[in-house]
Amino acid sequence: MNTNNSNQDLLINPQQTQIPQPDPYSHLPHPVQPGPSPSPHTQTRRPRGFAATAAAAAAAASADSTPAVSSPSASGKGKREREKEKERTKLRERHRRAITSRMLAGLRQYGDFPLPARADMNDVLAALAREAGWTVEADGNTFRQSPPPSHTGSFGVRPVESPLLKNCAVKECQPSVLRIDESLSPGSLDSMVISERENSRNEKYTSASPINSVIECLDADQLIQDVHSGMHQNDFTENSRVPVYVMLANGFINNCCQLIDPQGVRQELSHMKSLDVDGVVVECWWGVVEAWSPQKYVWSGYKELFNIIQEFKLKLQVLMAFHEYGGNDSGDVLISLPQWVLEIGKDNQDIFFTDREGRRNTECLSWGIDKERVLKGRTGIEVYFDFMRSFRTEFNDLFTEGLITAIEIGLGPSGELKYPSFSERLGWRYPGIGEFQCYDKYSQQNLRKAAKLRGHSFWARGPDNAGQYNSRPHETGFFCERGDYDSYFGRFFLHWYSQSLIDHADNVLSLASFAFEDTKIIVKVPAVYWWYRTASHAAELTAGYYNPTNQDGYSPVFEVLKKHSVIVKFVCSGLHVSGFENDEALVDPEGLSWQVLNSAWDRGLTVAGVNMLACYDRDGYRRVVEMAKPRNDPDHHRFSFFVYQQPSALSQGTICFPELDYFIKCMHGGITGDLVS
Repeated sequence: MNTNNSNQDLLINPQQTQIPQPDPYSHLPHPVQPGPSPSPHTQTRRPRGFAATAAAAAAAASADSTPAVSSPSASGKGKREREKEKERTKLRERHRRAITSRMLAGLRQYGDFPLPARADMNDVLAALAREAGWTVEADGNTFRQSPPPSHTGSFGVRPVESPLLKNCAVKECQPSVLRIDESLSPGSLDSMVISERENSRNEKYTSASPINSVIECLDADQLIQDVHSGMHQNDFTENSRVPVYVMLANGFINNCCQLIDPQGVRQELSHMKSLDVDGVVVECWWGVVEAWSPQKYVWSGYKELFNIIQEFKLKLQVLMAFHEYGGNDSGDVLISLPQWVLEIGKDNQDIFFTDREGRRNTECLSWGIDKERVLKGRTGIEVYFDFMRSFRTEFNDLFTEGLITAIEIGLGPSGELKYPSFSERLGWRYPGIGEFQCYDKYSQQNLRKAAKLRGHSFWARGPDNAGQYNSRPHETGFFCERGDYDSYFGRFFLHWYSQSLIDHADNVLSLASFAFEDTKIIVKVPAVYWWYRTASHAAELTAGYYNPTNQDGYSPVFEVLKKHSVIVKFVCSGLHVSGFENDEALVDPEGLSWQVLNSAWDRGLTVAGVNMLACYDRDGYRRVVEMAKPRNDPDHHRFSFFVYQQPSALSQGTICFPELDYFIKCMHGGITGDLVS
């Protein structure tokens, strides 16, 4: 009856009718179907977030004194409210991440917690538990002052990795059998292990695991016995041998490409042979071979050197060195870029890297000229390719005989893939943050193109508040906490800066793969570990790695290296945080190594190592061995080889031979004990 009256009212008073308002929640599922009045026990969904804002706007519009449709101003107001709510959500998320970052930084700085770079709650819980006296194993088992129980209880979950599982058949499981989720990252501390009684609740995890198709239920004691049999297996045994190469000291070949001390070379190689090294690394200097005229290559000294190495039956790796050599660690040896290149640089200094003050860095050529014909009609990458092709042709017989096993491509200062941001010649001293090296005219042209393409031409500049070579992050407006590095301009500039590094690697490696077809190619990645425990990672940013706490700067680099199937040779510091007095630089070499190595391994790249130019003690050697052959790694990752570079020749007697011999035996697996006696 009420319905009829309502219809009559509508017919009598049509001017009082209102056009129905649009439902702001029409896209949401309704708890009740349309029809008669809902049951009093049915609860309608309460709108949240943006939907609540839209509802408030709709309610305000319907309550307006104007009986007709909602005004355009009300609609605009609702849109503005939604935009404001969206911005507030972004601010809340950024605030939450900032709090998390500061908490982790505080634990690292003041509590000396060795948290990895991308720490999660499991890392924090494990660190706090260890601080409280608990023992937390790599597989997640936690106990106090006593060994873990020999069986799993109703709540006991133990990740198991057993070769017995490889040949298992599918059959019905008993309640005590554990199921393993292998879809998770191997770098995580904990594995998703689900007991049989929880299978129904966690079906979405177990169904995704590839092991479920072949897993066989084994007795729990069998599984645990298998785990314990491999848990304490020594990682230095023969089945994990890592070949060791030694870099030949510079000075045996002069600037005219002549071998000046053949007897000294033989003595050096004899020392290497006595240490049972697997091979030798030789640097072929662009500034020596093509020193005086473009495309006039002199290889005579290297021919004689390689013949002597062949006599000792040592394997050979060769570095294409397109940078200069000289400085504090070089003694009297100084190798510059080719003289004809330096002559061009006198008239066109923009072929070199340049800092904000206009100071030129002649360590290597600017990447801005990779595709500019400013080198006697050739581009930068064409010059590199011609050099590599000449080497491949000249020593074709050594490639055919298998003496040369790999070629390393120098991609920056010290042969490393980085900008020359830490030049001691220009005043840098550790632990300064360094300076951006992008102010030559060719790099600036590329920056202007990128800014114009982005639609913000006024962004075609470098940051003006990034400090000097020896500044600290907190002293600058760009790298400090909540600094401009995380602004819209900062993110644009840092992305462009790091992309230039990636493009350079891609361009050169494309031609290197063509010149050295069917030969392994190596790329050296630096270890910029100072200021790693700050939010901005300032030193990494100036070196070209866009790797602040909220960004992974190594993944895009490794994607390009994977494209060319190269071997990543990572610089191992062998240093420990506690070794730095007061830790003023907030260093974290272990955290950086963890991030870089796992990022490379996760992408299927082969990884090798090289030490810094420092004479390690036994503890430093131990850390390098553990990095090369990580314990308890479920995927059994290890270095494919390790290069030991020395500050001076072995024959000079400055190297501690017993320590080096012990290190090589551990890398080869000939010693089953720990490095620390």
